[in-house]
Amino acid sequence: MKAKDFDKAFEQGEDITPHLDISRARRPELETRRVNVDFPEWMVQRLDREAKRLGVTRQSVIKMWLAERLEKAA
Repeated sequence: MKAKDFDKAFEQGEDITPHLDISRARRPELETRRVNVDFPEWMVQRLDREAKRLGVTRQSVIKMWLAERLEKAA
């Protein structure tokens, strides 16, 4: 498919996904990157209690709280 045909199909609301190579798709600024953080034991225990209360993992609590704080600071 030529670029102009692809653009026309997109603009007309046609399904263009068969023409995309999804295996190479990226999500800029949403790609994950592993970091290690050391917490004191009391903090881990409180994180675990909060995670249990919310029904999510410790990592999810940390991510949610950091995201909230970063949004607030922005």
